[in-house]
Amino acid sequence: MSQYKMHVLVCAGTGCHSSESNLVYEMLRDEVERKGLGREVQIISTGCFGFCEKGPIVKILPDNTFYTQVKPSDAREIVDEHVIKGRSVHRLLYTDPETMEHVLDSKHMGFYKKQLRIALRNCGTIDPENIDESIARNAYQALGRVLTEYSPQDTIEIIKRSGLRGRGGAGFPTGLKWEIAGRNEADQKYVVCNADEGDPGAFMDRSILEGDPHSVLEAMAICGYCIGATKGLVYIRAEYPLAIRRLKTAIAQARDYGLLGENILGTSFSFDVSMKYGAGAFVCGEETALIHSMEGKRGEPSNKPPFPAQSGYLGKPTNVNNVETLANVPVIILKGADWFSAIGTEKSKGTKVFALAGKINNVGLIEVPMGITLREIIYEIGGGIKNGKKFKAVQTGGPSGGCLTEEHLDTPIDYESLTAAGSMMGSGGMIVLDEDDCMVSVAKFFLGFTVEESCGKCAPCRIGNKRLHETLTKITEGKGTQEDIEKLRNLGSVIKDTSLCGLGQTSPNPVLSTLDNFMDEYLEHVHEKKCRSGQCRSLLYYVISADDCIGCMACKRVCPTHAISGEKKEVHVINQEICIKCGACMEKCQFDAISLLNDYPRVAVAINN
Repeated sequence: MSQYKMHVLVCAGTGCHSSESNLVYEMLRDEVERKGLGREVQIISTGCFGFCEKGPIVKILPDNTFYTQVKPSDAREIVDEHVIKGRSVHRLLYTDPETMEHVLDSKHMGFYKKQLRIALRNCGTIDPENIDESIARNAYQALGRVLTEYSPQDTIEIIKRSGLRGRGGAGFPTGLKWEIAGRNEADQKYVVCNADEGDPGAFMDRSILEGDPHSVLEAMAICGYCIGATKGLVYIRAEYPLAIRRLKTAIAQARDYGLLGENILGTSFSFDVSMKYGAGAFVCGEETALIHSMEGKRGEPSNKPPFPAQSGYLGKPTNVNNVETLANVPVIILKGADWFSAIGTEKSKGTKVFALAGKINNVGLIEVPMGITLREIIYEIGGGIKNGKKFKAVQTGGPSGGCLTEEHLDTPIDYESLTAAGSMMGSGGMIVLDEDDCMVSVAKFFLGFTVEESCGKCAPCRIGNKRLHETLTKITEGKGTQEDIEKLRNLGSVIKDTSLCGLGQTSPNPVLSTLDNFMDEYLEHVHEKKCRSGQCRSLLYYVISADDCIGCMACKRVCPTHAISGEKKEVHVINQEICIKCGACMEKCQFDAISLLNDYPRVAVAINN
């Protein structure tokens, strides 16, 4: 076999795949073969590089040249110029927005400078469907060490001393969770990987499974050894077809290599993994609801105790960890608890993966040390707010998180600090909002998601959140009162205190945090019937200017509700009582005589007069 002189890595995560990175891969492969370079240049399909804003991404080794926004039509030029002639294709290089200079290597990009990739260590580096590449990057070494050198309790102690906490949102100490499951005696135990990632805009777990599935399988086997389980289950949502395909491939390869199944690595330990599919119910991210779903029951949470570690899947002791938590385990075993615990803060060790989305220049997947500030993430890694707009808020923790303001930008990212600020870590969603966003509408959007996803088992979540959503709708339609604002706060507090599971207990957070931080916007909606951001349709007003209207009647003819009155060659007027704010009149007007206002009561009369 010939030794490859060059490796061309093509991002094949879902984001880049949707932008035709699969065609980029095929074109590069075909072009290399056409030029007779197939024995010298290897084209590799990898997982997510993280810099989704600039995808599809192609990285060339050994010189680490990083190409962005590559199209299938660029393949020939990359091969002709870079592969054959050794000259970089400058138009495909990343351009630093401050210096406007081309950057060859990703380590010099602002997006990557402050990142530390542990859970994502292999994403974008290996072919996730080739187990040999995973093994070359130390896959299953930790499992081998555990099975031959450590007892189950020794291994649990390493995880405990590392300070690793659950990355699914609750932040419960992982080692302690394993220890509790290990202490419960049973003829059968289970290890469950929670890959039911349902937060809007979240793709952390999906990217790990797409880019490095063996790290998760290895961690599940280590957990099985520690708690005395021989069976593992991955609960993954059916909407993740690429992750499912790569996970299936990884399981089959691990079995073929004797890394799953009977007598692993020649020891007496046996462990195998199968998959269960979720139907996209957000509540099934809660571990007891997840277990019920795997059993074929309705996905509803249960009262605790008993905890799954006592009585979980099929009534047996069950340990549930999410994908990101498990991805950290093999590295901790290989590098040691002290190495991991030296990263992060006193109570929040290691790193955290975030899906950075919203009104930010560098949308993507990032992994940062705990303790980094929101300001560093948004302005240094994220590259600031799109189109030079002003930062308004950042929503952390998914739909159940809170909205933090400019005053919170120097808040360190850790479990305790985010909670104290009125938000939460959650599983890692981070959505940035700018001056054009209405915070009342944002709260309504997230609460609408929760109402839709509630399992309906407990009244506070099932009924209370509907009443909250109805009240928010009333306010955004200009029908709200001061009493409605008080109702939001009181009802939100009751739902928080009385709901059955974490979904209901955290569901009012978007409402309560926006009330705390953006009360002025609520008061404007209620008292002035105004939405300063112009996002609440019912509070917008189409107005015809007397100075510009020539009475052509074009607007009147297209109005679906006959809200426009006026004769030919006379100034027309819009009846705000029956106007449905469709905008057809403004689109039809050729004289710029129609304006869209968000402050009609004070401004429109002056315009019409």
